[in-house]
Amino acid sequence: MELALYHPQYGYYTTKAVDIGAQGDFFTSPHLGKDFGELLAVQFAQMWDIMGQPATFTLVEMGAGQGILAVDLFKYLYKHYREFFNCLQYIIVEVSPGLKQQQQQLLQGVADKVKWCSLEEIPTDSIIGCAFSNELIDAMPINLFSLQDGQLGEIYVTSENNTFIEVVSAPSTPKIAQYFDLVGINLGQLASNYRSEINLAALEWLTTISQKLQQGYLLTIDYGYTAARYYNPMRSQGTLQCYYRHGYHNNPYINIGEQDITAHVDFTALERWGEQCGLQKVGFTQQGLFLMALGLGERIAANSTENANNLEQLLQRRETLHQLINPQGLGGFGVLVQSKGLLPNIPLKGMMA
Repeated sequence: MELALYHPQYGYYTTKAVDIGAQGDFFTSPHLGKDFGELLAVQFAQMWDIMGQPATFTLVEMGAGQGILAVDLFKYLYKHYREFFNCLQYIIVEVSPGLKQQQQQLLQGVADKVKWCSLEEIPTDSIIGCAFSNELIDAMPINLFSLQDGQLGEIYVTSENNTFIEVVSAPSTPKIAQYFDLVGINLGQLASNYRSEINLAALEWLTTISQKLQQGYLLTIDYGYTAARYYNPMRSQGTLQCYYRHGYHNNPYINIGEQDITAHVDFTALERWGEQCGLQKVGFTQQGLFLMALGLGERIAANSTENANNLEQLLQRRETLHQLINPQGLGGFGVLVQSKGLLPNIPLKGMMA
């Protein structure tokens, strides 16, 4: 999965960057317009206030896509939160050269405020602000596991007659069995022919983030479940999916380097591993509720007035806004906020739904 997505020459994210968006293999919330970024800006501004308005507030966006979200944030903060805007430092962590180039083009106007680097290049204990991601963790390479007659095995990939095939053998690391202890899942309660995935890379990422964060927040938005829902006995084939030319399927061994490969996020694992890394859970909710608490409801109401004389525009904007809160789609995404070095008794606006 890591090679298929991130190989420097042949990986999907290094060669297919232009296929992200409404006409591509998939699209994200920022592609529906500026509302998502503007409402996030409202939340970031409140975080700055809660933290006592530090002279430098660092936003670290991990996996910034084409840079659309960053542009929407900057424009809104400049217009409505100028004092916060003046304190802002923006770091983008991006592994795709193609996407990084698009980001740099879009963000030329605020080049003095933005820098690009790897997560490892950020000094330890240096971030005062918020690190955040939108649909990042689902694209981290996962370990596939299987249960056969109660025996835990790992699914590996090999080749035979120039074709990829799967083989099951002993787990490559004891961390796989330990993962289920972390999230409180009894493997004995799962079906005998059960397969799914775990994301050890996400835990390593979380460890690194916690080390870089001196004081502030970690905001994670993605599609996923709590562990109890993720490893439900009825979900016996896991969540791995591939996105290719407007469609999806579950075969990662075709269209290699030409399709996105994803797996849902286990938010229980992020919460519990975060606690071990010194990150306190601030709140967990759905994206629809999060955005409504930040003011999306007012925007939906205002649309009826602003576009009262243009039915087509009214309906188009209503459809866009409702996509952000549709519980069967983007609105059902999980939003997890964790913090470090802060008093836990000041609620975030987005978590007050």
